[in-house]
Amino acid sequence: MNYLWAGMMLVAIIYGAIHGTIPEVTQAALDSSKEAVSLCITMLGILSFWMGLMKVGSASGLIGKMTKGILPILSWLFPRIPKGHPAMEQIAVNCIANILGLGWAATPAGLKAMEELKNLEEERRAAEVFPGQQTGTVSAGARSRQLGVKNAGGCGYPAVSKGVASDEMCVFLILNISSLQLIPMNVVAYRSQYGSVNPTAIVGPAIIATAVSTVAGIIFCKVMDGKRNW
Repeated sequence: MNYLWAGMMLVAIIYGAIHGTIPEVTQAALDSSKEAVSLCITMLGILSFWMGLMKVGSASGLIGKMTKGILPILSWLFPRIPKGHPAMEQIAVNCIANILGLGWAATPAGLKAMEELKNLEEERRAAEVFPGQQTGTVSAGARSRQLGVKNAGGCGYPAVSKGVASDEMCVFLILNISSLQLIPMNVVAYRSQYGSVNPTAIVGPAIIATAVSTVAGIIFCKVMDGKRNW
């Protein structure tokens, strides 16, 4: 990415030098820098406002209730994640933030969810290599079934190699990218910043577009999962 941006800057400078528009290029760079700072300040205010609402919702128990409400859907999407695993809670928080259109606010929960999924995959690898040492009071077979590895009579999938994304990571990434949004606050803020007459006009089309992309992503994940089972 760094090379890409450096190449674009170099091309712009060379083009400006050839056509004698270096002053215009310099002025455009200064104007863009000023505009970027102004946009960041605007987005910081909006993000702070919604993060505050999320904090209030969390303290009042609203976020907890919303999380419990979508857990059945997430359990269907992520059948191999053990019940009560920390990854599920982080995935739920990320999905709620995305639904509310808080893209930046959803990032911390998304990163934490990926970290928990990584830890889960390490548990699975350990259960395959040392099934009798990772169970505590639970039998090796029960632990293997819970983690979804092949030790338990060949059921489930094997753990992926270190450095390879697991099925849960891939599904979560698709779900995060498709991101159903009821209130696309970031886009509304951008449109308002750049002088749109009706910044909220994007809400209806955004709901339809993100709903279609989310359904398509879920169908794709389930079809691929079905092929692996078959």
